[in-house]
Amino acid sequence: MARILVLGGDGFCGWPTSLHLSALGHDVAILDNLSRRRIDAQLGSDSLTPIASIETRIAAWSDLTGRDIAFYNTDAADFAALRQTLATVRPDTIIHFAEQRAAPYSMKGAEEKVYTVNNNIGTTHNLLAAVTELGLHTHIVHLGTMGVYGYDGDGLEIPEGYLNVYVPGDNKQIFQREILYPTNPGSVYHMTKSMDQLLFQFYAKNDRLRITDLHQGIVWGTQTEETRMDERLINRFDYDGDYGTVLNRFLMQAAIGHPLTVHGFGGQTRAFINIQDTVRCVALAVANPPEEGDRVKIINQMTETHRVRDLARLVSAVTGARVAMVENPRNEAPENELRVSNKTFLSLGLDPITLKNGLLDETLEISRKYAHRCRKDMIPCVSTWTQSQHPGVVSNEVPLFAVGK
Repeated sequence: MARILVLGGDGFCGWPTSLHLSALGHDVAILDNLSRRRIDAQLGSDSLTPIASIETRIAAWSDLTGRDIAFYNTDAADFAALRQTLATVRPDTIIHFAEQRAAPYSMKGAEEKVYTVNNNIGTTHNLLAAVTELGLHTHIVHLGTMGVYGYDGDGLEIPEGYLNVYVPGDNKQIFQREILYPTNPGSVYHMTKSMDQLLFQFYAKNDRLRITDLHQGIVWGTQTEETRMDERLINRFDYDGDYGTVLNRFLMQAAIGHPLTVHGFGGQTRAFINIQDTVRCVALAVANPPEEGDRVKIINQMTETHRVRDLARLVSAVTGARVAMVENPRNEAPENELRVSNKTFLSLGLDPITLKNGLLDETLEISRKYAHRCRKDMIPCVSTWTQSQHPGVVSNEVPLFAVGK
């Protein structure tokens, strides 16, 4: 079993991942500066589920399982502090979740853009530089995003990170090259993940670091096998316009009788993954590291694709909620196709959870149980992508038209 340090281990994906790896028998420690909780306070929002303090969470896990998780209240954007923690823990594996994860938040204004760039890129480079300086033989597993590929619908299956291209040379010769799949970020957040890729490529080549980059789809669901064990372990559930992921937002809106807010005409096709599969995929990545000197291992971490309007219709059919098409605050293609290769995790034995597996009901049940904690004024997405848009319209989410009950 490995000694694992989870950067950002208090977050939506980091917390259930930490528990899952601990349950598998790994020696797990969490490094987190609790910034996500502070952003909640800044926005005036909160998790729909009542999440306990990190100290209570860790103590509850120890009480229930007899397994301890160490906690380091460290800011990974502080190089000296991060280096000191790495020197103390000397982990075999580092799971890197310590980045501001919301595209809408990253587009909220100049301050949020600067914070996202400084935090995300600075944290990633601090980690790579510290591991190199300390001479750690550490496998770094980074949670990236499918958004680095963009969503323009290129008419081909998106490969896992790399693309073979043919380049014309002198004397009519054709040279084959393998390159990173060209990035096409749709927000400042996605741009930072695209720039992470270049940092990983350099350090893998120059310093022979072992790195796995997981390009994850949109996460739905809240609970995993471990977080269901006790109320004190419950995972966070974001529903606000900045941090709430689309399917979870729809389920929460249905639970409180709010129309399902579909941006534009809902033609955006996106990749999705259940939170339980997120933690399983990370565990599979930990168990299958690249060799020293290998290229960065890039894996698409998703299980299915859906159009946003089809998700809204599905939730409407289950709950009777009305669907409202509202002005789209994002600068994106109104319609796109999306085909994605996820053969690596399937070959490693992942049996994907899909929307047909019934966990939709569990997430809806949680939404109803904690509906009294919802602040309806936090539901609209008020972060706009361009200055030419009209925040007043978007913030009120005035329907372009509505369908359903």
